[in-house]
Amino acid sequence: MQITETLAEGLKREYQITITADALEARVNSKLEEAQPEVEMKGFRKGKVPMALLKKQFGPRIMGEAMQESVDEAMQGHLDESGDRPAMQPDVKMTNEDWKEGDDIVVSMAYEKLPEIPDVDYKALKLEKLVVAPGDDEVDEALKNLAENAQNFDTKKGKAADGDQVVFDFVGTVDGEAFDGGSAEDFPLVLGSGQFIPGFEEQLVGVKAKDEKDVEVTFPEEYQAEHLAGKAAVFACKIKEVKKPVPAEVDDELAKKFGAEDLDALKGQIVERLKAEYAGASRAVMKRGLLDQLDEAVTFDLPPSLVEAEAKQIAHQLWHEENPEVEGHDHPAIEATDEHKKLAERRVKLGLLLAELGQKNDVQVSDAEMTQAIMTQARQYPGQERQFFEFIQQNRDAQQQVRAPLFEDKVVDFIAEMAEVKEKEVSKDELKAAVDALDEE
Repeated sequence: MQITETLAEGLKREYQITITADALEARVNSKLEEAQPEVEMKGFRKGKVPMALLKKQFGPRIMGEAMQESVDEAMQGHLDESGDRPAMQPDVKMTNEDWKEGDDIVVSMAYEKLPEIPDVDYKALKLEKLVVAPGDDEVDEALKNLAENAQNFDTKKGKAADGDQVVFDFVGTVDGEAFDGGSAEDFPLVLGSGQFIPGFEEQLVGVKAKDEKDVEVTFPEEYQAEHLAGKAAVFACKIKEVKKPVPAEVDDELAKKFGAEDLDALKGQIVERLKAEYAGASRAVMKRGLLDQLDEAVTFDLPPSLVEAEAKQIAHQLWHEENPEVEGHDHPAIEATDEHKKLAERRVKLGLLLAELGQKNDVQVSDAEMTQAIMTQARQYPGQERQFFEFIQQNRDAQQQVRAPLFEDKVVDFIAEMAEVKEKEVSKDELKAAVDALDEE
């Protein structure tokens, strides 16, 4: 076996690997000898099939396996000896396409190796942590919103408006016949809530207590009850009461509706929630500052293939954000611009840097952290949480997509612990402006 370097240009490497015919034949014979004791063939006792016959029967398949194993071993041996870490899967091609048994195997191997990452003095980094203390006015505003969400309804004189509650009896018919589930008494319906099928609630706007009104609607074609789908219906409605929304009182009873013992306990929960929100926003701002400093402080060659792949991904993602009506890949080719490539270079550089630091300092994402992250994402698919969880468990690429941001955040936290961090008290508006600036960038 012989490996000859044919290109060393920046991070690009190309090699010619030659595996002699003798070495290949020896491997094939070894594999046949290993299998011989277990082979059964008509006319021969088990394990007594002649080697020549084995080679004729199984030689082509064994030869293919031997060739692949030889190339894989040569490639891995080279990587182990050189210490190179390919940025992407090496491109391996057989160069003597007219190969026949008895010839040497000659293959080319090309890859871009990951660069050497220079050391960084993380203690020299100077970070700013924005701190916001929740004010009484914010707590009061949150309580007001909760009270509005927990609104009550009081009797109203006059006509029902959008947002009012109508208490009524109704009987629904299709082709003059009542149907199951189409009747109710003293039903409370908030107009504009979308609780009933389209077109129903709008027709009750303007009714008064003691009014009787026939509401005419058509069930949607995709209605869940197939025997009603697409059918015209009439609902005979008797209005019993019209009520207007009234915010709940901000008191202990409101607190209990939201699971707190009393109003003071509810206020405490709101303060903790606000603190967590502000801490998350502050961390995002500090993380951007940290990454900006790392981007400025460190320079090294970047694998062109990684940059190109990342630029294409960025261009594709941004195009879909601008064209949300287009799903999948049924669209013209999207070319990466210089701006996309510039952003890709930053992402690749910082990704390699953070990965190197995490590896050197044994930063790990625990199974518990992975499970929690998967469960959080699964909640975005109500009713399909189990299927989502099983999909992630069985899909290595999907697992990596979950693990990557967790790993990055843990490495960022590791760096922040070594850096010089100064706290700065700011207002809620100042923190919001800092977060908005991140989105604009």
